[in-house]
Formats: sequence, structure tokens, C-alpha cells
Amino acid sequence: MPPMSQTFDPEDILKNRCILVNGPVIVGAGPSGLAVAACLKDQNVPFVVLERANCIASLWQNRTYDRLKLHLPKQLCQLPNFPFPDHFPEYPSKFQFISYLESYAKNFNITPNFNETVLSAKYDETFGLWRIKSNRIKSDKVVEVEYICRWLVVATGENSEKVVPEFEGLSDFGGNVMHACDYKSGVNYSGKNVLVVGCGNSGMEVSLDLCNHNANPSMVVRSSVHVLPREIFGKSTYEVAVMLMKRLPIWMVDKILLGLTRVILGNVEKYGLKRPCMGPLELKNTSGKTPVLDIGALEKVRSGEIKVVSGIKRFSQGKVELVDGKVLDIDSVVLATGYRSNVPSWLKENEFFSKDGMPKDPFPNGWKGNAGLYAVGFTRRGLSGASLDAISVSQDIAKSWKEENKQRKKTVAARHRRCISHF
Repeated sequence: MPPMSQTFDPEDILKNRCILVNGPVIVGAGPSGLAVAACLKDQNVPFVVLERANCIASLWQNRTYDRLKLHLPKQLCQLPNFPFPDHFPEYPSKFQFISYLESYAKNFNITPNFNETVLSAKYDETFGLWRIKSNRIKSDKVVEVEYICRWLVVATGENSEKVVPEFEGLSDFGGNVMHACDYKSGVNYSGKNVLVVGCGNSGMEVSLDLCNHNANPSMVVRSSVHVLPREIFGKSTYEVAVMLMKRLPIWMVDKILLGLTRVILGNVEKYGLKRPCMGPLELKNTSGKTPVLDIGALEKVRSGEIKVVSGIKRFSQGKVELVDGKVLDIDSVVLATGYRSNVPSWLKENEFFSKDGMPKDPFPNGWKGNAGLYAVGFTRRGLSGASLDAISVSQDIAKSWKEENKQRKKTVAARHRRCISHF
């Protein structure tokens, strides 16, 4: 027994702590994790949500630019059992969406364990349980915790880690270099020559934002890209595509979309935006590459305010040399080079998830694995796909949870009867 004068730190008691969870552990408190947690609440199933950041939806709160808006109408982006407020616009802003998610968590009384990073998750075949090890940061101390549970829900999403390619000479550039996840606004770039690497939705929007703040962006287009209007005849392009796919094969829908796009946007290839051979929907389904929904950047490309340039050969002091031989003077670089899943870094499993951290089975079958493993938000279909996953996962877990608890009660009751009979 320690001497009476020794003081105890309560956190020491928690070190190497093992917690048995009577329900699933959900990894990730973004829209996907919140959606499945809310659906489980409706089924009266207990759960624990683990989140490495200090807030919900950390990607939206900490790693998005200020001008960001939802690319799809709000009715296609709402989470289960909780519509957007009526006064929100058709395409809510980043800050409105964060407000919606905070209201969602409050409405369903979802309280994640923040500042808790999952280190590993492994299925214990001997006991038929998942063992999830994490580091919890509390009062500037790291506490090791292990959770034991029957079900594991992976809700960390497709975009949990930024992708930063290597470029020759970038370390010698000398100017400001950042990933798009760290870019907030072009307010400090007025009059600056900025190289935006990437021409997806982020690259287009960052370039547009830079233009609006009187910067001079050059956008690197390394490969082909589909640029579609956000709306077709006053209706969301996504809604038009979904409506057509109910009646027509995907290749025909692609042809119709590209024909309408040509009428609305004109020939974008003459501005250096070459289209892929595969149609936008087929490409999205096969590779996950999302088409760009234009919200004004194309007009800036036409006017020359956004310059489209070829791929990068190398960087040097204050300059970049392109593969076509041109050399540009630049002050800053924004890497709009995308994101990837971080699942392979912590989930010790190789049957359900592929090496790139995505379920091997495509939508709509990529939400359920073996031994109580589930995935939410890996459909490549945005928030609507995450909501569908959340409903399927919660219903499946609730069914198993209720059956197991019913069986457990029967077992306890039987033991109780035997005990009374013996007495």
C-alpha cells in the first residue's frame, strides 16, 4: 500500500483502461458517424462514438475554405430523420451545414468521445469480439484505452487524409505552399501569382475564390476532367441524372448529360479542359472520380482570369517549369490534390476493405462485412449515400443486438430458475 502522503492522479487510473461496450463502437464523428448514431438512437441501441478531433465534422469545420457550399440541393444532403431548416437556401453554405450538423447531434443527444485517436482495431476470433485501441488526450495527457465490442462501424470517410504528391524542386521553391484543406480565403493573395495544382471541384473553387480576391491563379490540369453545369433547366444536374437513370442505361444518360452540357456550357475543351473518353456517371462508378459542377469558374477560364496550364515538370526558386516547356513566375502554391481514406493505417483487416481504404464491394453492397464490421460513408455518393448506409447499418445492428439481449435475458432467467429450484 502506498504511503498516505502520496497523491493520486485520476488519469493514472484510466491508463491501459479496458471498456466493454454493450453495442457498437463508431469511429468518426462526421456526417456519416452522426447519421448512424442517430439511427441507432431511434432503435434504442447503445453505442460509443470515437473522434480524433475536438469537434464534430472536423473536415468541414477545420479543413474547408470559407466560400464552400453544398454542391447538391439541401434535400439531397440531409441526414436521416432531421430535415434542413426551411429558411436555409437551396445550397447551404459551409457554416450553415456545420450549424445543421451541430443541431443534429444535439437533437439526438450524440456526445462523441473527442480527442481520441484510434490506433488499431482487430477482431479477436477466440472471443468473437472487436478490440479497439485508442489514445485519448485529456488535460494534456495521453491515456491508453481499449474498447471491447461486438460491432465496429467505420465512419471515417473517403476524405480523412490529404494527398500530397512529390514534386521535383518543391523544397527549393521558397514561397508559400499549402494543401487545399488549409486554404480558407484569397483575401491575402491580392495581386499574387498563385499556382493551383488540380482541377477538381476544390481546384476550380479555390481558383474562382482567388480571382474574386484579385489574385492571378494558374490552374494545373494534368488529366482529363468532366465539367457539368450545377443545374440543367433549373433542376439540379444530379436530380436530372437520377431521374434519367430510372428509365435509361447509364451510357445513354451520360450521352444526354454531355449533350445538354455542350448546349449550356459550350465546348470546354478549347479552354484546355479535355473530357475523358468515359462518361461522367460511368467514370464516377468505376473510379470514384467526381465530375466538376461549375459554379462560376468556367466563366473565369473563358475570360482568361483563370489560366489553364499543363502538368508540372519541376519547381525552382519562385518559379515552376511545366511539361510543355513554359516557365511561370509564382508566389504561392495551393495543392488541390485530393484526399484518401486512412482506414488501412488502423483497421487490421484485409477482406472487407481494399488497400486504398475503400470497401471492395461497390454500392449498394459496401456497408456490411464479416464478424460485425460495417462501413458508412464510403459509397462515393456523398451525403445521400452515407444516409442510406446509416439506415441499413443501424437496422442490421439493432436486429442482432435485440436478439442477443433477448437470448441473454433468457439465459439469466433460466439460471435464476435453476438456482431457486436447487434451493
